[in-house]
Amino acid sequence: MKTHLNIPEADSFYAALIDVHRGLESAESARLNARLLFLLANQVGDHDVLLACLRAARNPTSQH
Repeated sequence: MKTHLNIPEADSFYAALIDVHRGLESAESARLNARLLFLLANQVGDHDVLLACLRAARNPTSQH
């Protein structure tokens, strides 16, 4: 699992992520996040990496 910044143009991506949520109700935003999560998980494709990411997201201050 990569824990260092690995996103080219990270600020631009963050701005696009915020923008895609603009105008959505809370429930719509949550559904968009779920769809995005599954699309990105499919791109990663590695079960062990995905499980490590889940653990890291749940406990962001723990050692990986």
